[in-house]
Amino acid sequence: MELVLDVLSSEATKRDAKFYLSRFTSEKPATGRSKPQGTRRADVGVNLGNLYLPARAIDQSPVFVQGLDKKTFVDQTSEPLHIALVKIRDPQSITDCTLRQVALTLVQLSRLGMTSVVVVDCDIYEDGKTFDIRQLATQQADRVAAAIEIHDRHGARRLDTVLESAGTDEEFLFAVQVRSDTRVTNRKLLLTLLRKGEIPVVAPVAFTLRNQTLVLLPADEAILALTREFAGLKPQLNPDLDPDAVAENVKSMQKEVSLDKIILLDPLGAIPASSKADRSHVFINLEQEYDSIQSDLSSSVSNREGVHELPGERASFSATKDAASYSFAEMKIHSRNLALFRNSLALLPPSSSGLLASPTMAAHSTQRLETSPVLEVGTRRQRNPLIHNLLTDKPVFSPSLPPRRTQQLPVSGRDIDVRESRGIDVLPTTMIKRGMPVTMIPDPQIRPWVPPSPINPSIQFADPRIDFVRLFHLIEDSFGRKLNLPHYLSRIKDRIAGIIVAGEYEGCAVVTWESPAHDPWRMVPYLDKLAVLKRSQGAGGIADVIFTAMVRTCLPGGLCWRSRKSNPANKWYFERAKGFRSLPDSDWAIFWTREDVEDKNGDWPLRDYES
Repeated sequence: MELVLDVLSSEATKRDAKFYLSRFTSEKPATGRSKPQGTRRADVGVNLGNLYLPARAIDQSPVFVQGLDKKTFVDQTSEPLHIALVKIRDPQSITDCTLRQVALTLVQLSRLGMTSVVVVDCDIYEDGKTFDIRQLATQQADRVAAAIEIHDRHGARRLDTVLESAGTDEEFLFAVQVRSDTRVTNRKLLLTLLRKGEIPVVAPVAFTLRNQTLVLLPADEAILALTREFAGLKPQLNPDLDPDAVAENVKSMQKEVSLDKIILLDPLGAIPASSKADRSHVFINLEQEYDSIQSDLSSSVSNREGVHELPGERASFSATKDAASYSFAEMKIHSRNLALFRNSLALLPPSSSGLLASPTMAAHSTQRLETSPVLEVGTRRQRNPLIHNLLTDKPVFSPSLPPRRTQQLPVSGRDIDVRESRGIDVLPTTMIKRGMPVTMIPDPQIRPWVPPSPINPSIQFADPRIDFVRLFHLIEDSFGRKLNLPHYLSRIKDRIAGIIVAGEYEGCAVVTWESPAHDPWRMVPYLDKLAVLKRSQGAGGIADVIFTAMVRTCLPGGLCWRSRKSNPANKWYFERAKGFRSLPDSDWAIFWTREDVEDKNGDWPLRDYES
């Protein structure tokens, strides 16, 4: 518990601390905030206090919250075993130094309440299916286990007898990407090791049911088999079993284990974005974005099919790449990683999430601490993305921030010279959640959001795609007061540019067309309402998802909004706006997302926004 308090005492946001304590510990934290400690902790092997220093820009990242935060009741009667399922791709390419630091991160996660189950992936998709690869997988599993044992007295154990497959040969096993005929045969052994604090390291091999020979599995299939097991889902059920008994057994297994994270450590790093400005995806809402991202990746693969690569050329990592810069083999790996997240998270509760990072990034903060224990002026302490994600269940930075404020860490090669990376505070990682659907009315791909005209009239709240009652309940719940509905409807009649709804009306944005006083014929897009249900504020990134859809998909040309100067959400707005201005002699400030708000005369469209 001392380690938990050490880390949380240096966290800047109370909401993050509440989230972590409510989910990963049943002990009550000491009251008050202890001083951040800058000394090395012998039981951890890394200075976690300095890793999470307060009063820094990232630490103080604002949350979209309206009203006061309410305390939540935590059920402490039963605590499941919290697990992260970790796949390390291409471990044979990771240096011993980096692997030891990755192992230290896994040990830290365990001490913070989430034990890992590691699966090694020796890139067998590209290298073939021979006995040599099977032997390599076993060797790399031993190597990972040995690295973990350096940092933890509980250590780790290599397992290669916990999986069973109905396949008859390796050629069959590699012909199918996702199957349900691979299963875990020794759940008891896995849970025994986890409860003892020992980290299982699984080699992707399995016994076949027909002849009990040991065959090589795709690592993704091993991940899915373990996911099904920890989720309490069996690949095949005996039809003669009592349904009630089966349901009770599944409930019991799910209470026993909580698979919270699917973590992929891949030398390629984050999922690349098609936009050169973004370079990589920070956060992926699978319900909304999976098809479009896979389409982008497939297009890149198609464009690279005619490009010949040198024999034996391996996928290499560079955080400065955009999607167009990756090779054919690399884009296939990215596509496969995204599919694995979709297939595994579909078996888990919505609260579970995925994280994709390079091994270097998973180890990077410990490298900084070893060489620079004191913060220098103008630098920020890097956060380990795995530990940050455990504590906050959020990406390293918000996905709705403008790309210019989220410059990725410039890295070439698999290892980082720590001295050359000072002052860089953002890690190229991708967080993935099953998420929620985002409905944009009208769909900008079909009908762009443009000013109303006789041939393109404004949408109305009577539109059958809009649940009027739920929409206004959401707005009133978010702002904590009743809306003067007749006045509001009269004011925005025939002026609605569009509406964005997240999930089952958990959040929304209402955008209108407003006319400046100096030019009543001009139409300016204006964010009239941004609302999130009280119970969902600050969690799940709903406001980020809505804001991103609004400024990148619906109105990439920019929009504006105003907010009272006393609004606690202004910090959140400020980080996402391209500019802002306090209106003189009033209680209002205006924000905008357009780049060029002043013309040569210096008054338009800024004058539109102010009026």
